[in-house]
Amino acid sequence: MSRRYETVYIFDSALEEPAITDKLNRFHALLTKDGNGTISNTSHWGKRTLAYKVKKKDTGYYVVAEFQAAANLLPEYERAVRLDEGVLRYLIVEASREQPKAVVTAGVVAEEEELDEEEA
Repeated sequence: MSRRYETVYIFDSALEEPAITDKLNRFHALLTKDGNGTISNTSHWGKRTLAYKVKKKDTGYYVVAEFQAAANLLPEYERAVRLDEGVLRYLIVEASREQPKAVVTAGVVAEEEELDEEEA
């Protein structure tokens, strides 16, 4: 049975984008082999400053990938990601069945408007 997952990768910022894409293709090939998984979305967030140094690096290149795969493919995939020296950190989580929706209540907006009027 396949489930939906999300992975956030933080790559070494010294890597060029084609090298990162090659690494992602290699990782994702492990998930899609034998037709047991699909990659639904890959989003490149680009270079960002890290909150603290990771492996003596101040910046990292962030990529978020959404995929659906059978659970038996994850150990081999996770091992490949963990052993890659270009990956500073990664996190694999099971995605929720439904994406949360933003809820804006009228009361909160009205209170903010009142505060703005009082300040003026």
